[in-house]
Amino acid sequence: MKILVFEYITGGGFNKQQLSGSLAIEGRLMLQALLDNLSVISGIELVVMLDSRINGLIDTTEINAVIINPEHESHEEFARLAQHCDAVWPIAPENILQTLCQTVEPMGKILLTSPARAVAIAGNKLDTYLCLKRHDIATVATWKLKYGHELIRAKRIDSHQHPDEWIIKPVDGAGCADSYLITGQRDLEFMDIDENQCIIQPHIQGKKTSLSCLFRQGSAWLLCANLQQFNVIDRQYHLAGIVVNHHNDSGVYRNLINNIAKALPELWGYVGIDLIETTEQRLVLEINPRLTTSFAGIYAALGINVAETVLQLLKEKPRLNPLYNRQIAIKMEHNDAD
Repeated sequence: MKILVFEYITGGGFNKQQLSGSLAIEGRLMLQALLDNLSVISGIELVVMLDSRINGLIDTTEINAVIINPEHESHEEFARLAQHCDAVWPIAPENILQTLCQTVEPMGKILLTSPARAVAIAGNKLDTYLCLKRHDIATVATWKLKYGHELIRAKRIDSHQHPDEWIIKPVDGAGCADSYLITGQRDLEFMDIDENQCIIQPHIQGKKTSLSCLFRQGSAWLLCANLQQFNVIDRQYHLAGIVVNHHNDSGVYRNLINNIAKALPELWGYVGIDLIETTEQRLVLEINPRLTTSFAGIYAALGINVAETVLQLLKEKPRLNPLYNRQIAIKMEHNDAD
């Protein structure tokens, strides 16, 4: 099987603009871990797209690396290379991932991630909230910014149930980019944002957990539960580190992911689920239908080759046989990249 791997940040998606240091670090972690997983599977031929600024920072031994320079159109190169491969594994922010999936699906190639229709729901924070709410899955309250702002101003939101801080996010953004903490009406007046493209959520203090999972046709398997660590700088969250396989008692999350699988049966492959946990409740914050940064530590934590289990999903249930049970810390270095 010839597989094209395209991690958007390191693969040329930013080839015509400055490459963010923090995003590049997370992208490199995921990409290297995926290539390491795939390269030890017999019968796999790998093609990987690499931004010219990343070339040399990724181990591409016995891998066909296609270098993307500033003059290239990365989406056109992606489509061209996909035509000559059997399967495609894209990793990208959801709004871009949806487009990549829509490019691959008419080609009849194997897509090693959720289909575009599942990405469309999971990639839209308001649609995700409405879907989870319809299925009685506890989630963080979410409103369109304009409507939520009016509710706050009119004091129609119960102050005993919601905090004095709020988070503004793009409705289809990924990670912490362009998300801001606010404390009231005045903060909004100084923000240059499109109210029609943003949502507002209460800022809930609690443990920030991520679940690394596999999904297939309404079934779900938990790989591990991870602890996310953040710093708040200039009213923005910045990922500082992750403790992969932090929770030994994973049974508390199995019912939750089974319910999510029923709510979104088209989820397929590796999926990351972000939670906020308090002493009173466990709330779903986001569903990421793609590889997440936690993926980079799973082999070291459990000895499970996740890429191999994803390929198993094409024909059967995954065979999850952990070799060990460790906690692995991933620290993020937020240096600017050229």
